Amino acid sequence: MLKRGIPPLFQELSGDDNIIGIGQGHKWIRGENSSQKATVVLVRKKLAKDNLMRSTLIPQRINNRPTDVIEVGDIRLFNDRTGFMRPARPGISIGHYKVSAGTLGAIVKDRTTGETLILSNNHVLANSSDGADDRAAIGDIILQPGSIDGNNEQVDATIGYLQRFVPLNRRVSTSQCPIAKLFETTLNKCIAIFRPNYQVRVLRENDAVNIVDCAVAKPVSEAAITQDILGLGKIAGVKEPEIGLEIKKSGRSSGITSSFILATDVTVRVDVGNKEYGIFTDQILAGPMSIPGDSGSIILTEDNYAIGLLFAGSDKVTMLNRIDNVLDALNIKF
Repeated sequence: MLKRGIPPLFQELSGDDNIIGIGQGHKWIRGENSSQKATVVLVRKKLAKDNLMRSTLIPQRINNRPTDVIEVGDIRLFNDRTGFMRPARPGISIGHYKVSAGTLGAIVKDRTTGETLILSNNHVLANSSDGADDRAAIGDIILQPGSIDGNNEQVDATIGYLQRFVPLNRRVSTSQCPIAKLFETTLNKCIAIFRPNYQVRVLRENDAVNIVDCAVAKPVSEAAITQDILGLGKIAGVKEPEIGLEIKKSGRSSGITSSFILATDVTVRVDVGNKEYGIFTDQILAGPMSIPGDSGSIILTEDNYAIGLLFAGSDKVTMLNRIDNVLDALNIKF
C-alpha cells in the first residue's frame, strides 16, 4: 500500500532550507557502515558547526536513533537526453545552431587521419544543406543540447564544428499525374513521415537521388565526448540488414526503443520542407520506434551491431540509411 502524507519529522526539519529530506538508514562512521540503524538527514551542503546557528543544528539523536547527515546537493528531475552533458554521448540532443535539435548518433573515426568525429544526419548537423546554398558552412557551430532544448547562458553549449557532410539533392516540384497522385495518397496513409515533413512521392526519370542523410562534426576536444551510447553501450561492429531482424536505438526524444526491419532496398521520393523534395534510394524500412528529434540515432541489432542511421519516421514506420553507405560516404569508421 502506498504511504501518503508528509511525515511530521520532515515538516519539523524542512523549515531549514539546507535540509531537503529524511529517511532511514545506517550510521556511517569515518566511511564505514556501522550497521547501526539511524535517522538519515539529507542536506544540500554539510556546514561546520561554527557556521550554524543553534536552532539549525541537527540533533545527534532523533526518534531514539543516532542521526547520519548526508550531503546530496540540489536534487532535481533528470532530463539527460535534452540537457547539457559533458562528456556528451550518443543518444542525446545535438544540432547545428540554426536547427532545433536531433540526436547525436555515434562517435566515429576518420579512416584517413584517425581524427575523432561526431556523426548524425545532414539535416541535424548541416541544416539540410545541398552544398550550394547558405544553410550551413564548414566550421559552423554545433550545439549540445540543440537550440530548441534551451541553454544556460552561463554555459557554452558548443560541442563542435561542422566538419563535412553529404549534400542533399533537392528539387522544387509537385506531382501532376492523377494516377501518380492516387498512388502517393494511398502510400501516405500508411507512412506519415515526420520532420522534415517527409512523404512518399512518385519518382521521375530525371530526379537526382540521395543514398544518405549524414554529416560529421569535429568535437571541441576529446574530453568533451564519449563513445558509449546512452543506455546501450559501445557499438560492436557493423552487420547487414535482414528482413525481420530485431533492432533498437537510443534517441533524444523517445529514448531506448526497439522494432524490426520490414523491408530493404527501399526507394522513395520525400518532401523535405519548403515545397522541396529529395529521392532516397537503397534505404531500410523498419517498424515504429521513433518520434521527432530522434533523427541521427544509430540503429543497432540486439547484440549492438550497427545496421542503419535513422533519418525519418512516423508512428507506424522508421526510415534508415544503410550504415555501410554512411560510413563510406563520409570516409569514417567505428
